[in-house]
Amino acid sequence: MDDGLPYCYGVQRSARGLAWQWRCGDDDAVSEMVARASVDDLTARLLVGRGVSPEEAAKFLAPTLRDYLPNPSSLADMDKAANAIVSAVKAGQTITVFADYDVDGGTSAAQLIRWARHFGATFGLYVPDRVEEGYGPTAEAFRSLKSDGNDLVITVDCGAAAHSALMEAANIDLPVVVIDHHMMHGDHPPALALVNPNRDDDTSGLGHLAAAGVTFMLLVALNREARVQGLGEGPNLLNLLDLAALGTICDVVPLTGLNRAIVAQGLHVLSKSTHLGINALADVAGAEPPYTTYHGGFILGPRINAGGRIGRADMGAEMLSTENAQLAYASASELDRVNTERKALQAAMLDEALTKAQALPDDRALTLVSMDGWHPGVIGIVAGRLKDRFDRPAIVIGVNADGIGKGSGRSMAGANLGAAITQAKEAGLLTSGGGHPMAGGLTVEADKIPALYDFLDAALKDQVAEARKNLSLKVDAAVKPSAATPELIARMKAVGPYGAGHPQPRFVLPDMTVAYAERVRGGHVRCSFSDSGGQRVSGICFRAEEMGLDSLLLAPNPPRVHVLGRIREDIWKGRVRIDLNVEDLAVAEPS
Repeated sequence: MDDGLPYCYGVQRSARGLAWQWRCGDDDAVSEMVARASVDDLTARLLVGRGVSPEEAAKFLAPTLRDYLPNPSSLADMDKAANAIVSAVKAGQTITVFADYDVDGGTSAAQLIRWARHFGATFGLYVPDRVEEGYGPTAEAFRSLKSDGNDLVITVDCGAAAHSALMEAANIDLPVVVIDHHMMHGDHPPALALVNPNRDDDTSGLGHLAAAGVTFMLLVALNREARVQGLGEGPNLLNLLDLAALGTICDVVPLTGLNRAIVAQGLHVLSKSTHLGINALADVAGAEPPYTTYHGGFILGPRINAGGRIGRADMGAEMLSTENAQLAYASASELDRVNTERKALQAAMLDEALTKAQALPDDRALTLVSMDGWHPGVIGIVAGRLKDRFDRPAIVIGVNADGIGKGSGRSMAGANLGAAITQAKEAGLLTSGGGHPMAGGLTVEADKIPALYDFLDAALKDQVAEARKNLSLKVDAAVKPSAATPELIARMKAVGPYGAGHPQPRFVLPDMTVAYAERVRGGHVRCSFSDSGGQRVSGICFRAEEMGLDSLLLAPNPPRVHVLGRIREDIWKGRVRIDLNVEDLAVAEPS
């Protein structure tokens, strides 16, 4: 591997088998950033390492919607969609939001429902059952909505590829507005309006938005259209940024451009929120503000998703849109309980999936495993864990009693999994399928799974080979244990929020002694390290057993090591603790 970045402390193969490289190897660029942007050395290093120029620095460090929000009319069909929805609200028509069952779909639906409530309108909610109905709208669902008296359906986070379902909607005279962000190929399905920055004729340049971000753009257009049609002033949309931010974080889209502004401002709203559903969920989960992308992605998000995974599909969206405190807390408690069940189910599936994955040939471009009875609500999480474990795209397929497999996949930067799945569908190997570069879903007949594996392996082989050339852990700076302070956290936060496309800072602590290590539940290891001067830092190595780091940490006489990880602020009941999250280790060469 040679992408021009120098190796960090010469580590070309760590305990996890990865190279370590300095994220920013240009000290002259760092010095220029310090001088021109008037920032300290670490902030400059973080900015330069993330591709920010001195000219962009001020705007980047204080992202606002004013700077990044474009005219919503730049999105194809946006004006048509806004006109149709406002006209229907003004006419008192019956409207239902058809949402995907994940956080992106739930937060999108909740934004629309809360917007409508401002005008005294009540939007219905339809979330398909993940197991019984699968992803996206179906002809049967549209027929049901038509028979229930709906005059208009708005799909969010789905619909762009639902050709047969939308054909049926047209046949039964059910108008549908599609709000989506997934990749599209071929002819557009029939719809009253189809808003998707990833449609082939869209020139907005907003293809990086999650559905929650596209929906927020729709709200801007709806407020404008409401004034035009004399419906009055719409709600203050800043109050809905917490939902837009949560969906953006959980859908793991790049935190650049408008996404960055949505998340940065949305986290402020979230931390001060009077939102009943989010506050109830945070209370049940033991989380407290100020909230970060970590809270969205690992505390709130998984619980909202839990209802769609192995419980009631619409529970998350209902909780996010309700104004009933009793319902909010009841839903939050149930989602927390179901999330606990999900963790147990996930652990068992992951063990089985790892066993199968370890038996696959090493030369495969992706990991694909399947098994009868694997729950379709958990396969996506397991696929993500396999992707992290083997550093290549992964697809996990659960096959039901009828011989139909539901699959979910997660990819790595540089390997477009969604496009490969679409190609497999066009080749006749899938009943349905699609996605975006980093993730995808599919439905496949069990007897076609081996052919599907061969097809995807061939489709992704060159992309994965190229991506793996640059596979390394990027390091921002070397620090001493004494640097793990609130001051360091504050300097990191200034360059945040962090997420996909804008990675959280990673530090190396060189030449450390393992001072303490103890295995804890879940395959994690609690540990602390000391340097040659006796300074210590404590932390935890999550999934140490799974990553193969436990044997080094727990060795009777562990060698001196370079420690790689993230320094994180942990707030619990008002107490602040600075923790080191260990990601990798490398044996330090003798002095």
